Amino acid sequence: MLTWDEVPDPVPGEGEVLVEVVASAVNRADIVQRQGFYDPPPGASPYPGLECSGRIAELGTGVSGWTVGDEVCALLSGGGYAEKVVVPAGQLLPVPKGVDLKHAAALPEVACTVWSNVFMIAHLRPGETLLVHGGSSGIGTMAIQLAKAVGAKVAVTAGTKEKLEHCARLGADILINYKEQDFVAELKAATDGAGADVILDNMGAKYLDRNVRALAVNGRLAIIGLQGGAKGELNIGALLGKRAAISATTLRARPLSEKTAIVAAVREHVWPLLEGGHIRPVVDRELPMSDAAAAHRVVEESGHVGKVLLVVG
Repeated sequence: MLTWDEVPDPVPGEGEVLVEVVASAVNRADIVQRQGFYDPPPGASPYPGLECSGRIAELGTGVSGWTVGDEVCALLSGGGYAEKVVVPAGQLLPVPKGVDLKHAAALPEVACTVWSNVFMIAHLRPGETLLVHGGSSGIGTMAIQLAKAVGAKVAVTAGTKEKLEHCARLGADILINYKEQDFVAELKAATDGAGADVILDNMGAKYLDRNVRALAVNGRLAIIGLQGGAKGELNIGALLGKRAAISATTLRARPLSEKTAIVAAVREHVWPLLEGGHIRPVVDRELPMSDAAAAHRVVEESGHVGKVLLVVG
């Protein structure tokens, strides 16, 4: 159960900053944490919230390159559903030029997840095909835009015509209604039998066999979620035959050094695309932070497109 209550203010330690939160965003991981299945990593805030935007209120010792009052957004290990949160300085990002401070809260988790998995691990290249499951989600809307920005072809799955239309407006080339169509067959037909060079998958076990079948030769499957279960049967022969690779990662539990490296890469590669107007945060709606329970219901019902924001004040 989510309640809005008074708690002591966090205090920044060495290498950390205190951020006065303007907005946070709801991620599936927050819902799983609320349900009791996704505990925060050791030392992290016990409160939900994996990203935020706001203004720096205080600098901890040893922090350089930032000043009090700077407008920032941040990747968090927890604690974003609050008025104040402590953030390691390496997980801070400046608010991109041209992006509203509130809407910047929709960026850190999706940008870091997509860039680290699709580009740093799976190495999507211009001219290749990316298949994104859940194309209308926060992750999906960012993946579509980033893949198109680097010159890739994008296929998406979604459950309604309206969601697929949103994906098309963001640049998706191949639109597959997973409730009505076989995504393996549709993808093969649209790629002259080749399949996807990279698949970004939020389903896990339920899609494992079909994802392997949908991969192109030398394809890469990046698993980032378990919405379809944690245990599946893998046809290793099919994987060998395609010389394919599977990676599976979470972002929250990574050590600080890895998160810092990912954030730095996002600032280098993704932020110029935002500031140039080539990609944008996709926000479905804004709700008061105190109404986080209602925001969770919106995300659980899967009627949204992009991110649901929680706004302070």
